[in-house]
Amino acid sequence: MQQVERWVLAPLRKRQFFSLEEVQAAVADAVEEYNRRPFQKREGSRRSVFEEQERPALRPLPSRRYDFAIWSRARVSLDYHVEVDKCLYSVPYQLVHQQVEVRLGASTVAFFHSGRQVAMHARALRRGERVTDESHMPSSHRRHAEWTPSRIVHWAGETGPKTAELVQSILAGRPHPEMGFRSCVGIIRLGRHYGKERLEAACARALAIRASSYRSVKSILEKGLDRLPLPSAEPPPPPPDAHDNVRGADYYSQSGEAGR
Repeated sequence: MQQVERWVLAPLRKRQFFSLEEVQAAVADAVEEYNRRPFQKREGSRRSVFEEQERPALRPLPSRRYDFAIWSRARVSLDYHVEVDKCLYSVPYQLVHQQVEVRLGASTVAFFHSGRQVAMHARALRRGERVTDESHMPSSHRRHAEWTPSRIVHWAGETGPKTAELVQSILAGRPHPEMGFRSCVGIIRLGRHYGKERLEAACARALAIRASSYRSVKSILEKGLDRLPLPSAEPPPPPPDAHDNVRGADYYSQSGEAGR
């Protein structure tokens, strides 16, 4: 500070400036002049030492701006996702049930295990959003990555309209359609063992009794309930007018007149 006051501030103390830019330019010129002043007891100057020794050791600035982050710990769930700020992010499936460190930044979410970064995602914008990296899936799950709800419903429609309707009901009943993919595919594959006609009948019964699940359809097929007639949805017929326990409208109209 003493050198700056002596060689930079002191020479400028009596000058008058009319803008911040003018002050900055004058200070920069004074600093550069000071850096080029020769040393008294050694060869060179501060500028020459910087160019010869310090500049080659400098590294480039980070490509991204500093991102303020909040650190926490979380446990990986069975579906190899971690819940962070009401959203779900995938990590390698080998880390299921293990604890990871979470770095929640303004634009990214990073996960660390044993001091090593194992995953990074762009931060989700909507609460409840699910962010999945296919490379984190086990091989048995990667086959499902290209499935879509419309494709599964179309596939179910090849068995019959009731099968497609049941599959659509299952997908609509999940917070995320992807959560019902495995159940829907399991139902469709029951047709390989029981045949498409029986599967279609079983799906019709499942819809009639409001049991939209893979287990219900499989139970119907195993017990042979698909071969039974569907329960009638029509309401029971009203009782006949001529009955000892039915007084009819005439009785109430008469009793009303008698009470007047």
